[in-house]
Amino acid sequence: MNPQATMQLEFHQLDRRWEHLRVRQPHRQRRLMASLAESGQQTPIVVVLGAEPGERYLVIDGHKRIAALEQLGRDTIEATVWTMSAAEAVLLERSLRCSPQESALEQGWLLVEMERSFGYGLEELARRWDRSVSWVSRRLALVELLPESIQQQVREGKLGAQVAMKYLVPMARVNLEDCARLAGAFVQQHCNTREAGQLAVLL
Repeated sequence: MNPQATMQLEFHQLDRRWEHLRVRQPHRQRRLMASLAESGQQTPIVVVLGAEPGERYLVIDGHKRIAALEQLGRDTIEATVWTMSAAEAVLLERSLRCSPQESALEQGWLLVEMERSFGYGLEELARRWDRSVSWVSRRLALVELLPESIQQQVREGKLGAQVAMKYLVPMARVNLEDCARLAGAFVQQHCNTREAGQLAVLL
């Protein structure tokens, strides 16, 4: 296999354990589905092969394309296989990513996953991300501070990441019950950042 072999994979061959690390954006997903329906898949997803024989291909990039093609009833997806470790692939994909700027919460999710999956400590994470130890610590603290139920709402696109960062994280530091109540109001009203600020003042 060459360093970047491209192949057709069936969905059951894919390990999608890191799908939860990215925020869902329904309007962009609808545009992606329309594009795939009209023009087909133009960009392969990126995977690495598991270290053990028989392991599935671990998806590094392309979870949204997989979900869209599934919804369109497709059975296979084109994938580029990177012949490197999962840790190396995650860091390389992040450095090459051309998508809009990720939120601090998404950065925190990825840092937590690298800490858990690869056993990286603060100094190693800081070195690999080319950031300070304090920057890494702040991102990890965000994930630890914000209740999991609220993080899940962000992942599902029900709550904007910036709304959570600006209004819910400070509230979580003071009172978790008030934080959950405020998050519920934001979800119910479908607030953007400006509207969330107006509602937070009223509540």
